[in-house]
Order: sequence, then C-alpha cells, then structure tokens
Amino acid sequence: MKRERHEVVVDLIHKYDIETQEELAAYLRGEGFDVTQATVSRDIRELNLSKISAGNGRQKYIILQNDDSKLGDKYIRVLRDGFVSMDMAQNILVIKTVQGMAMAVAAAVDAMKFPEVVGCIAGDDTIFAAVKSVADTKSVMERLSDVIQGT
Repeated sequence: MKRERHEVVVDLIHKYDIETQEELAAYLRGEGFDVTQATVSRDIRELNLSKISAGNGRQKYIILQNDDSKLGDKYIRVLRDGFVSMDMAQNILVIKTVQGMAMAVAAAVDAMKFPEVVGCIAGDDTIFAAVKSVADTKSVMERLSDVIQGT
C-alpha cells in the first residue's frame, strides 16, 4: 500500500504544481487513498521531497535526487537561489533563506556531507544546522560562502 501510494505521489508532483501537504492529501484522496496529514508528512520525508519556487510567489514539491554525480550543479543552484544570510550562535549555524526555501537549502547543505555538520532542522525561511564545534562552524561558514560566491 505504501509503495503504491509513493508511486502515486511521484506521479502527482510531476503532473501538478502541488504547494502544500493539504493539497497533496486532497489529490491522494482523489486517487482513492485515505490519508492523514501525518501520513502525507511521512511520505514527503521518505520520498525526499522538497519545495522550489514555481514562479508568481508560489512553491511546488519536487524530488531531490541523491545522485552524487549531479550533486554539484543541482544543489549549488538551490543553495545560491535560496540563500539570504548566515550567522552563528556558538556551534549552531543559522541560515536565513528566501521564504519557503529552507527545506531545499537544508537538503543541499546535508547533501554536501560536511563531516562537521551533525544535522539540519528547517522551518520556512530559517535553518538550524548543528555543528560539532565553534571552530567547525566558522569553517563550514567559510566553505558555504565560497560555494555561494562561486570561488
């Protein structure tokens, strides 16, 4: 049942610009799946869905592939497009993003596999990245700046 639902989710996000979990749940119900918000949230996480800009101030879900050979361009573009600023609070790196882009930028940071970064939590426009130490946080900030600036 879950695998079938996941296949339908993938088909739906390719066919439609789905912006919210509620919208995805409605489409799934239309396909005959009795889903809750918690189920949809879990599916989004398991399928590695993220949001990108769909134009006109709207967002849409996409599947972020974990293909390391394509990591560079795809994730760097997401990082550059979504990044606004960053600052540190001890060993917590706080990254501000364009509204609605925090999940995608956090996925890009995670995909860069910095060994110093323990993990990221993303909201709508803010990411908290837990880093192993203060010195490591400064190092990660410098490397992210280099990526964003293209140096």
